Amino acid sequence: MKNFLDQDFLLNTPTAQRLYHEYAAHQPIIDYHCHLPPDQIADDVNFENITRIWLYGDHYKWRAMRANGVNEAFITGNKTDQEKFIKWAETVPYTLRNPLYHWTHLELQRYFGISELLSPASAQKIYAECNEKLRSPEFSVRNILKSKNVEVVGTTDDPLDNLAHHQKLKQDNYSVKILPAYRPDKAMNADDVAGLNKYIDQLEAVANVSISNIDEYLSALKARHDYFAENGCKLSDHGLEQIYAEDYTDVEIASIFNKIRNNEVLLPLEILKFKSAMLYQFAVWDHEKGWVQQFHLGALRNNNARALANLGPDTGWDSIGDFTQGRALSKFFNRLDTTNQLAKTIIYNLNPADNELFATMVGNYNDGSVAGKMQFGSAWWFLDQKDGMIKQMNALSNMGLLSRLVGMLTDSRSFMSFPRHEYFRRLLCNLLGDDIENGELPNDIAWTGKIVSDICYFNAKNYFDF
Repeated sequence: MKNFLDQDFLLNTPTAQRLYHEYAAHQPIIDYHCHLPPDQIADDVNFENITRIWLYGDHYKWRAMRANGVNEAFITGNKTDQEKFIKWAETVPYTLRNPLYHWTHLELQRYFGISELLSPASAQKIYAECNEKLRSPEFSVRNILKSKNVEVVGTTDDPLDNLAHHQKLKQDNYSVKILPAYRPDKAMNADDVAGLNKYIDQLEAVANVSISNIDEYLSALKARHDYFAENGCKLSDHGLEQIYAEDYTDVEIASIFNKIRNNEVLLPLEILKFKSAMLYQFAVWDHEKGWVQQFHLGALRNNNARALANLGPDTGWDSIGDFTQGRALSKFFNRLDTTNQLAKTIIYNLNPADNELFATMVGNYNDGSVAGKMQFGSAWWFLDQKDGMIKQMNALSNMGLLSRLVGMLTDSRSFMSFPRHEYFRRLLCNLLGDDIENGELPNDIAWTGKIVSDICYFNAKNYFDF
C-alpha cells in the first residue's frame, strides 16, 4: 500500500515516476489565465491568517461546506476567521474522493510543510502554525509566487481598468511577469440594457470621450484594447454560455445600439445580433495585435435566485450548462478564417459531453502557420480534477495532438492554487507512463520526456511569446 501524498502520488509506474521527477517537476509555471487580484501582488500583501488566503472567495470550498450542512454564517457570513477555518476543518474529512481532499493536503504540504491531515482534532494546531508562517516575509504574495517557481501570471481585467497595479509591478522590476488580459464581456452584455448603459457611461469617463453611437463605442473600446497592449497584454478572455454568431448588418447594430442608449427593451434576436457583432470585433482586434483569444464556454451561472439576492454573483451557485456549441463555434471561426483574421485561440468546455466536439473543432482551423494554433484548453472549473483532466487529455490525444497542448492553468483567485499545476503534471506523466509500461508507446524516455517538458512549460512559452 502506498502512503497518502508521498513523492510518487498519482504516479503508478516506475516510468511515470521517472517522467515526472526528471522532466516535469522542475519546470517553471506559466499560469496564463487566473483571477489573482493584481492589487494584492502590487502591495505585496501578507495575509493575516490562513482563512483569508485559503477560504475567502473559494467557491469550491464554500460549496462543499454547504453540502456538509455548514451554516452560511461560517462561509460568507460574519463569523470570525478562526471559526470559519474550524468549520472547513470539520468538512475536510467528509470530502473523501472530492478533489478538494487532495488539493487541501497538497497545499498544506507544499506551502507550509504540514503533512498532518486536517480534521477537527488538528485544526487549532494547523491554524496557528500556518498563521505564524503567513505573517513572515517569506509568505508575502510576491515571495509565494517566486517560491512556487511561477514565471508568468495572466490576470483577468475589464477594459475599464487603469492597470495601475500592473504598472507598479513593472516599475518595481518584479521578477514574475504579471500581465493583464482583456475581458470585455460586460461591454457586450445586452441582456441587461440598464447595466450596459451604466458601463458605457463609465467607459466615457475612462476614455474621456462622448459615446452616442456604435462607431464611438467601438472606437473607445479599441482605445482600451490599445492601452492594454501598451501595458503588456497578449491575451483576451471571454466567459460565455456559448459563442454568438448570428447574422447581422452594420445598420442593424447601429439601430440596436441606439435602442440601448435610449434604454429601450431589446428583442431576443437583437440581443444575439449585438453580442455577435461585438464578439466578432473583439476577435478582429486580437488578430491584429497577435494576441491569443480564449473562450470559456458552458457555465450556467447564478442558479439560486435567493442566494443571488442575498450574496450577489460569484458566490458559488453556478453549474455545468447544456448549451449547444458546435454550429456557432464553426460559424464564428469560419468567418474569421475566411478573411485570415483568426487569432491563436483556446477554447475551454465546462460540459464534459463537449470534449470530443471541442477537440475536433479546433482541428478544423489549424492552418500550419503556428504549431497548435487552435487549442482545446485544459480541463476547466468543475473539470479540473483527476477524472476531468484525464478525459480532456484522452480526447485531445484521440482527436488531435496532446503534444502541442499549452498546459495547465489555475483559473483561480487564490495564491495557494499552484499545486494544481503539479497535479496536472503528475496525471500527464502517469498517462504516458502507463502507455509505455503497457507497450502502447515505445520506451523512449528522452523523447517522451521532451513532450512532457513541452506540455508543462515550453509550449506555453513559445505560444504566448511573453
